[in-house]
Amino acid sequence: MKPRASDKNELEEPSNKVCKDIETVALVVKEAKADFDLQPVILDEVRPDEVLVEMKYSGICHTDIVLQQGLLPMVEFPAIFGHEGAGYVRSIGSAVKNKDLKVGDAILLSFNTCGSCKPCKSGHPAFCWTHAQVNHNAVRTGDRSTPARMKDGGQGVRSQYFGHSSFAKMSVVNEKCVVRCPYPDKMDIYCPIGCGFQTGAGTVLNVLKPTKDDSIVVFGLGSVGLTALMAARYLKAGQIIAVDIVQEKLDLGKELGATHLVNSKETPHVTEAINNITKGGATYAIDCTGLLRVIEDTVECLAPQGTAALVGVPPSGKKIQLDPLTFLLDNKKLIGVIEGDSNPVEFIPQLMEMQRDGHFPIERLCRTYPVSRLKDAIHDLHAGKVIKPVLQWD
Repeated sequence: MKPRASDKNELEEPSNKVCKDIETVALVVKEAKADFDLQPVILDEVRPDEVLVEMKYSGICHTDIVLQQGLLPMVEFPAIFGHEGAGYVRSIGSAVKNKDLKVGDAILLSFNTCGSCKPCKSGHPAFCWTHAQVNHNAVRTGDRSTPARMKDGGQGVRSQYFGHSSFAKMSVVNEKCVVRCPYPDKMDIYCPIGCGFQTGAGTVLNVLKPTKDDSIVVFGLGSVGLTALMAARYLKAGQIIAVDIVQEKLDLGKELGATHLVNSKETPHVTEAINNITKGGATYAIDCTGLLRVIEDTVECLAPQGTAALVGVPPSGKKIQLDPLTFLLDNKKLIGVIEGDSNPVEFIPQLMEMQRDGHFPIERLCRTYPVSRLKDAIHDLHAGKVIKPVLQWD
């Protein structure tokens, strides 16, 4: 059965028929540092716990570039990446648990989970104990097979990154990754909520929860940092300090709610500047860069009893330096936060409603590019011309 590539919420044939050998195209990375190459691939089948999705939009995240460069050791090639996606359901496996899900539904895609560990069962699936394995290995969680193979030659291609690999026109998706989207006309800006936007907003709304009496510092104003800043503004945090090396990003941060700006390229002593602004240190600080020196500043800029959250992806195997005595005597905390401690089926709808109410202006961050202009999108991301590039599939 070959689903029709259209926006119509229907299939040419009944959805309960077994889908096998589905031809599509995807952005395949054949080896570390190779280009994203649009190639024809074959999807083997839609299994009972899976959903076939026709992708309409795919968000580009810095992590996708890190993956393409081969800098995450658990990733093998060839592979299809992409972990922010939006599209239409084209077929539903017979054992999918969400009985409200219908063929033709507009959906957003988020991360995968094991579904059985303590965090998964207690409402914190982002902290799944096997998060790295079930998401970054890009294979099915059961038999570790992959749904895709190259059309030419038949070589297997890892194609369930984050349970779905959204850098494909059609994708076989683990059912746990699917969140219904009641606003299909806004899928282009809601597409990135599934990872980057919920990571930034969730770290503030679900974990740190600053009040009007608190100060919060956001290091790095990409899509994660700016959505964290928006969330801090939504909670009416007393001081919201934005730190970046690009003045244009700082200016945007000011428009989106920052009360103070620190250009770390032009400020010799960033932590001292933050200390002066806050009169003794910040209550909360978030690192969205993954840079070791910035992580150290994130901890150093805290007031006593302050909390630093690591959100950006740091290089593997590296170490940071902290003064353990000061850390102890000041009762500071350093925590890692994956995906904003979000439960996507609950949190993504919350963020969509915040956007519609004017409290989460993510439309200011997104720019859409056709898939054929992928290189332009990545160039603009690196050059700081766009915060969140979104690919549109024909």
